[in-house]
This record gives sequence, C-alpha cells and structure tokens, in this order.
Amino acid sequence: YNGALPNGDRGRRKSRFALYKRPKANGVKPSTVHVISTPQASKAISCKGQHSISYTLSRNQTVVVEYTHDKDTDMFQVGRSTESPIDFVVTDTISGSQNTDETQITQSTISRFACRIVCDRNEPYTARIFAAGFDSSKNIFLGEKAAKWKNPDGHMDGLTTNGVLVMHPRGGFTEESQPGVWREISVCGDVYTLRETRSAQQRGKLVESETNVLQDGSLIDLCGATLLWRTADGLFHTPTQKHIEALRQEINAARPQCPVGLNTLAFPSINRKEVVEEKQPWAYLSCGHVHGYHNWGHRSDTEANERECPMCRTVGPYVPLWLGCEAGFYVDAGPPTHAFTPCGHVCSEKSAKYWSQIPLPHGTHAFHAACPFCATQLVGEQNCIKLIFQGPVD
Repeated sequence: YNGALPNGDRGRRKSRFALYKRPKANGVKPSTVHVISTPQASKAISCKGQHSISYTLSRNQTVVVEYTHDKDTDMFQVGRSTESPIDFVVTDTISGSQNTDETQITQSTISRFACRIVCDRNEPYTARIFAAGFDSSKNIFLGEKAAKWKNPDGHMDGLTTNGVLVMHPRGGFTEESQPGVWREISVCGDVYTLRETRSAQQRGKLVESETNVLQDGSLIDLCGATLLWRTADGLFHTPTQKHIEALRQEINAARPQCPVGLNTLAFPSINRKEVVEEKQPWAYLSCGHVHGYHNWGHRSDTEANERECPMCRTVGPYVPLWLGCEAGFYVDAGPPTHAFTPCGHVCSEKSAKYWSQIPLPHGTHAFHAACPFCATQLVGEQNCIKLIFQGPVD
C-alpha cells in the first residue's frame, strides 16, 4: 500500500506495523509432549490455559506439545482474525488498490491465525518467523488433513493449509540486492523448499543451510498479502516521509512543463493520493515522455488507454503519475526518476529496478513482479521506465 490503507489505517489494521519491546515478555517455548488416544484427554490438556500445538495423526491419536513461558522473547501474531491474540490484522491485497468497502473479498485465502514473529528481548534482537498463530484458547490445531510429520529427532512439525512463504534478498535490502529464493516456513520454524502447489499435502525438502531469522528486506507471503520486513537499522538508512516530500517539492520547483501545452506540471501533495489533479504529470509508458493531461493521440487500431506520444510517435499506455509515498519500499534516497508500468507509481531508479526483478507469489503457484505501492502486476520489457521531463522554456 502507498503509505496507508485505502480506507485509512485503523487500530490493528493498517498498512505499516512497528514492533516494540513489550513491557513484559509474552514469548513461549516448547516443553512437555503428550501422546493422546482420546479426544477428551486432548481437550483436557488444551483447556489448561497453557499454549499448546495439537497434531492430529488419526482419529485416535493426537500429539499435543505444551508450550511454557519464555522470559527472553516477545511474540507478535499476524492473521486475518480480529480476535485479541492477533496483533496485526491483515486483509487480502487487491491489486491496483481498488480496495474499498464494496470490493470485499468473498473467499479470503489468508489464514485467520497466519504466522507468529518471535523477537529476542536482548541484543541483537533477532526476529524469527513461524507458520501459524495461537488462537483465543492459546492453541494451534493441525487437523488430520494438514501436512505434518515427526522429525528424526522426534519432535513434531507441520505446515499450514496455504503456507507461509519467505524470501530473503541476497545482499540485504540495498541498491545492490538481488532476489533470493522463496521458501516455506513450518510451524516450528524450519525452512523447506516450496510444495508443488500452495496447499499440496506433500511438504518440500528441508533446507538445513537456511534459517527462519528475518533480515532487512525479507518478504513474508501469507497467500493473499505480502509483508516486507524492515529492521530498525535498515530503516535508519532509508529515506523518511519528510525526505520524499522534499524530493516532491524539489521536482515541482524545477517547474517541469508539458512539451505540447507548455503548462507547468506538479506532483500533487502526498495527502491527495486518489484524485487526479489538473497539473498532474502524465506519461507515455512506452517512451517515458512526461506531459500534462490531453485528450488527443487516440489511434483507432490501439487499446482504449493507448495513445501516440506527440514527441516521438511511440504508441503505448498513457497514465497519470503518482509519487510512491511508502518510504519503507525505497532501497535508496535517490530522486523520483522512474515509473512502474502500467500503474505509473514513481520512485528512485534503484528502487524501481529492485522491485521490477522481485517475483512475488500470485495465486496458488504463479509468481510475478508487482508494484510495491499498489500490487499491480508489472508489464513491459523492464517493468519500469525512465521518465523524460521537459524543463521550463524560459
């Protein structure tokens, strides 16, 4: 999202969450394991008010792992449920952010209790991610149909229905970063190669050389929404809202002009993100020439939003340009010179090139690059284009 949810950020449902050290530790760690043959006994353990994970192996065998308090960690839970154990409520991201109250998702693929992030309370404050979250009765329940197994060392583990996928970029979250490999995280935090499809019964292969520790720029996919994890240190080197606002004012102060109408163009203020304004810059996304809005250039042999650029005769989409306002998506503090195609969100060259090469999960087994500001699938040769502004004639 571009700095806020389309309907505004409210309470535990917003476009950006900050994790702070809790006044009192609420982390948990595995303790006693019970193998149970009757549903009543299983119920008795889960009613003790302690956290537990139940693995149903068959109708008459369940393994229940009790969890005990861990004074050294804080736990934060993410999911679709609005129940109190969920710290951060996430809803399905509709690409193009046409996400008003009318476009309610009828069938969400995000789990109600999707994942939990466990942070060490002491330096270096390592954060680890685990699939599944504890519900209101402090249980995680993996039913008969869920993928689960016993590891060689004897401990039980499993996967959630649609899985929690994680990708750590190679080289951190910087101008030089490259996309890493998408992996699946298990309920106990082990790393696996992806299943054949998102909810296949058969788990992937264990990747022993990788861990569930989140790094700056790690992407977490919950099958319907993708989260970007930024560390405190990473954000320290990232541009702020003030910096982006200064860049906006700087580009407007240069008084870019429409090369045809010769009227001055200006990016609208960051608060006015939905309404196209009169002075708003528009661009031809095939060539990058920036103009003011005009109504000519339609060609009968092209698509509805395709126009012929009056400067170079290139035919392509003609769209309003919007500044990318969510500072956390920028890999550097460079000026806004590039636009994503086909949505027209503008950011620095290195940020545009970074996101243009990142494959994001889509549906049950597809991946494609998308604009970080609106989740629109990117198209074109490079997925982004360098903008060509014309300065004032005087």
